[in-house]
Amino acid sequence: MSKKTINAISPTRSENYPEWYQQVIKASDLAENSAVRGCMVIKPWGYSLWENIVRELDDMFKATGVKNAYFPLFIPLSFLEKEAEHVEGFAKECAVVTHHRLTQTEDGTLKPDGQLQEPLIVRPTSETIIGESFSRWVSSYRDLPVLINQWANVVRWEMRTRLFLRTSEFLWQEGHTVHSTAEEAIERTRMMLDVYAKMAEEYLAIPVICGQKTPSERFPGAIDTLCIEAMMQDRKALQAGTSHFLGQNFARASNIKYQSDQEKEEYAWTTSWGVSTRLIGGVIMTHSDDDGLILPPRVASAHVVIMPIIKKEKDRAMVTEYTEQLAKELRDQSYHGRPVRVELDSRNVGSKNWDWIKKGIPVRVEVGPRDIAENSVFVARRDQSHRLRQSIPKDQFVSELPGMLDDIQQQLFQRALDFRTEHSVTIDKKDDFYNLFTSTDENTIHGGFAHSFWCGSPECEAHVKKDLSVTIRCIPFDSSNDSGPCIYCGKTGTGRVIFSKAY
Repeated sequence: MSKKTINAISPTRSENYPEWYQQVIKASDLAENSAVRGCMVIKPWGYSLWENIVRELDDMFKATGVKNAYFPLFIPLSFLEKEAEHVEGFAKECAVVTHHRLTQTEDGTLKPDGQLQEPLIVRPTSETIIGESFSRWVSSYRDLPVLINQWANVVRWEMRTRLFLRTSEFLWQEGHTVHSTAEEAIERTRMMLDVYAKMAEEYLAIPVICGQKTPSERFPGAIDTLCIEAMMQDRKALQAGTSHFLGQNFARASNIKYQSDQEKEEYAWTTSWGVSTRLIGGVIMTHSDDDGLILPPRVASAHVVIMPIIKKEKDRAMVTEYTEQLAKELRDQSYHGRPVRVELDSRNVGSKNWDWIKKGIPVRVEVGPRDIAENSVFVARRDQSHRLRQSIPKDQFVSELPGMLDDIQQQLFQRALDFRTEHSVTIDKKDDFYNLFTSTDENTIHGGFAHSFWCGSPECEAHVKKDLSVTIRCIPFDSSNDSGPCIYCGKTGTGRVIFSKAY
């Protein structure tokens, strides 16, 4: 009789995926709900993960000529009103400040006082407030391009929230650029999407599909929206990053004009692009298992944990000295251009191995008196079964750790890519399409990415969304020019699009 598998996370992914996700966050100590409805507290293990993502992305942005700046949290209501489509897209999510102080009543309660002449919006995004600055910064073609990014928080008053994926306040970056030609702005839009794809695939080990949003899924006010889409382990899609070609819409709204080399006054062309702490949610849902979090080494909060095993007090000094020296040697190593990040866990608790499994650290090392006698370490990888451990000579482990981390990184990416391939299907018949997203047969794979034709009609797109809660995630850049019947109406469509349920 085989032993029943005991997992650290309950329920498991197959039992209740949404609750499993919440329990992984709790068990790995990434974040927690705050006292403010819909907002989260990002704890040190989660924030260090975000810091590593920020550090890598910031370097990539600056390599393209982008510079960082910071703009106000508050946006005058009149600024949003200048761009009608934009304000309509965000109106239901805006938090509004109407007063600037509190006064205390006789019974000791506080009430708002000092009504503002103009309400202020707590930024849901910054196109309008940044556009006002750009209108003052730009006067000549010699001032262009302007390439700006800010790391900030934004507020979107969400009704249904979930840690990292959708919260009322979240951290992100938003890039904003100004150009003299449409061609240059379009090139920048695609360039920044490629940066996001590189971050997702090479650092987060998340395979993504790059493509274009349909008009109904575009950013409010944009001419074109490009995106990267990833598949999570419940076979739903996650929009992991977007880049927008804004045309001259926001330039006209914010009066961003320049004198051309032909001495003509022209409206500029602008872009915006952003990713957020939602990327952490993507990492959790792409890689983690029923024992907890699994972190890709290139952005992991730490790379390796050393756990001294001390059962007798007489061994304490010896084991402590050995493990501290090991930690120093590892920190002197470089991984992907940065120092190896090491945790040394000297707690005298029996659960610490499981604690680090749940926190997803890529490599765990145990060291006891027997290992020291053999000048070796006992090593386990998080991407493999927790039962699979091996003894490795210490010096060999130190020198080979960067290669081991790279192998873990590649294995995680390949595992996620294989999963996406397994759950992506080409479908041309409406009945098969509807069955893919509605079947309850346990023996039938349901959900995933459906590569199907679409006639281009927003009505067909809306019918599919209403019937199945399935949307067109993107029109892939690498979609062929083949033609076939629209999955809803049967009229001819050119090139396949990706349909999926999504977060």
